[in-house]
Amino acid sequence: MNLLAFNKLPEETAKKELFACCGSNKWADAMMKHFPFVSEKQLVDLSSKIWYDECGEVDWRESFTHHPKIGDVKSLTEKFAGKEQASVAVATTETIEALAKANSDYENKNGFIFIVCATGKSATEMLALLNDRLQNTAEEELHIAMGEQQKISIIRFKKMLPDSDFSFLKVSQITTHVLDTSTGIPGKDISIRLQAFRNNVWQTIAQGITNSDGRIPDLLAQERNLKPDTYKMVFDTGKYYSGQKTFYPKVEIIFSTFDETHYHVPLLVNPFGYSTYRGS
Repeated sequence: MNLLAFNKLPEETAKKELFACCGSNKWADAMMKHFPFVSEKQLVDLSSKIWYDECGEVDWRESFTHHPKIGDVKSLTEKFAGKEQASVAVATTETIEALAKANSDYENKNGFIFIVCATGKSATEMLALLNDRLQNTAEEELHIAMGEQQKISIIRFKKMLPDSDFSFLKVSQITTHVLDTSTGIPGKDISIRLQAFRNNVWQTIAQGITNSDGRIPDLLAQERNLKPDTYKMVFDTGKYYSGQKTFYPKVEIIFSTFDETHYHVPLLVNPFGYSTYRGS
């Protein structure tokens, strides 16, 4: 189905399709006020604007309840242990049990299930990210989780409209690349937090772990543009260099954005020094 065919659906059917992308009634109702849609870009832009500017905690929490709960060993085993793709490591029983416990701990702490755009992530990567996010406050997790929901919504748009053109979608507005200058290779598995200064404190609004290329291409949802302001990126270099001494257990880079263009915040790091610059 493409967008033209979607626009010809009965309104009730179209709303059900949208609700399957994001399980918030307020969001789906607001989206339907613009039905039929002019283009795929309008669909995504409206989705982002309504989700971030018009919806609130009640709506975000409602959408979380429509995700399958993956919190027990049986469901996790079905999800991860049977993977046959060569590029995805098969999860061990130990990892699956740890993931089940962390999922339970997360829900008990925050009052909603762990929401993450899991596409391409192995069980080991999920566990590392979940353990990192368990360190956040419930308020931080609410905003991180709703950002993850928007990433998921866009993926579901693509699945809903497989014959449509989504080539306009760009990478995250804020990106980074970590290069370990002591080895000359990218810094893999480094936890990174993107923070905004709210209510006189720095609060995490997005979080991820670097891939084998030292990058997090989806730190923010596609087409999500932050308002011009001052932000902070926190790199957990202590855990990365845990097998040796390091003078900088954490690197914090505070930077400013001035418009809705792309901002790249690279980090060149070694156990005893680091540098950064405005990348492209």
